Amino acid sequence: MMIDTPEMGTEALLARIAELEQRVSSLEETPAQSIEDRVSMVVFSGELDKAIAAFIIATGAASMGLEVNMFFTFWGIGAVRKREKVFAGKNLLEKGFTAMLPSGTGQLGLSQMNFLGAGAQLIRKIMKDRDISSVEELFEMSRELGVRMVVCDMSRELMGIADSELIDGLETGGVATFMADAARSKVTLFI
Repeated sequence: MMIDTPEMGTEALLARIAELEQRVSSLEETPAQSIEDRVSMVVFSGELDKAIAAFIIATGAASMGLEVNMFFTFWGIGAVRKREKVFAGKNLLEKGFTAMLPSGTGQLGLSQMNFLGAGAQLIRKIMKDRDISSVEELFEMSRELGVRMVVCDMSRELMGIADSELIDGLETGGVATFMADAARSKVTLFI
């Protein structure tokens, strides 16, 4: 706080206060960005436990009335691919990605203790025994709750994944699509 000193006259102090009041008023009228009731997340991982977490957060946030945007990129695209693998019309590298990447949530392994898929089966059994929604059910709930799911164009093209290989009803877009959502979000996550 400035104090009226011999170096600063009363008129100068009043002018400075008026200037500051004008700046505050201007900032209140046009905030730097409009934060909305929205959650944006990057789903980068193609692992079952992380996909489960992403869809639990998505359904929880959507249930609370938040707008939810999920951006699937790189290995996360495996969670939103159709089950059947398509090799026709692809070059050798694209066929390699197709062979190695999971197709759909049913082929996702665990990030820890996967044990050649046995860990994923064990988690699925425990979830079923305890009446916890499966990742497939969480995916469907997300869709029913209006969660926006966008697949990264660059990652999809890089791996040779055609639009027809994605679960129907998903959008495709680039980083600008994600950033437009994230810039207005209260919460932004990277999973």
